[in-house]
Amino acid sequence: MRSTVSWTASVLCLSAVTALTAVLAVGQAPAAAPPAQARRPSTAGAARPLPQHATFSADDIKRGGGLFLQNCAFCHGKDAGGGESGPDLTRSNLVTGDKNGEAISALIHAGRPEKGMPRFDLNAADTKALVAFIHSQQDLAMSQTGARKGVEIADLQTGNLAAGKTFFNGAGGCAKCHSPEGDLKGIATKFSGLRLEQQMLMPRDAKPAKVTLTTAAGKTLTGPLLYQDEFTIAMTDEAGMYHSFLTNSVRFKVDNPVTAHVELLGKYTDDDIHNLMAYIQTLK
Repeated sequence: MRSTVSWTASVLCLSAVTALTAVLAVGQAPAAAPPAQARRPSTAGAARPLPQHATFSADDIKRGGGLFLQNCAFCHGKDAGGGESGPDLTRSNLVTGDKNGEAISALIHAGRPEKGMPRFDLNAADTKALVAFIHSQQDLAMSQTGARKGVEIADLQTGNLAAGKTFFNGAGGCAKCHSPEGDLKGIATKFSGLRLEQQMLMPRDAKPAKVTLTTAAGKTLTGPLLYQDEFTIAMTDEAGMYHSFLTNSVRFKVDNPVTAHVELLGKYTDDDIHNLMAYIQTLK
């Protein structure tokens, strides 16, 4: 299988330890070690140098963590490493270039409404605490070695476009419900990177499931599906009235747009994901 990032967006890092043994032949001196100047220190896995910024107290960092969790974690993740819709602040150039809180503070107070970030009317102490926490999280992330943090868009651009289009129109069955000229037009402009892949695998804005149900008395009801398990099915009819039935007492058919996505999750190969993603990224 290709050594690309799998659709779970994780990279498996393997390390090997080499055992050194000296083989001495009878009457033969051991080989001389290479001169010291010829040896180059390995930098593999080395931590990145920490950015230079103001020093913050442990109290400010702790207090900022609470404020961040309350105001920012939903979008940026509880550790500032990226969340539902906000970027990874530990990899942010703005955070790296901030020295005394000037850049981060300005962003907190002004927001970025065009990107969905509101402005926050925080006092100076709260702002300083938030700045302290964000810097502490970036310092922590940059001091770690080994596995890479986050997923680069380039990692999701390794598939075969032609094969992805073939899968879309064929084995994947995507074309049965979706159209590049219809509901998917502009999808790669609206979403990008890992967010686009998540939308491809399990769309969050899919239409709600509908059910058509026939009662024992022969009455047919159609409307949004509210609940379904082995024993019970619940819905609202076209007039908005709530109905609940035992599943063995009615006949029903559920139309759920997400079902096909769920079924594909157990069938995809890594190549299918990469190839389909390559095709979806062209729908701008």
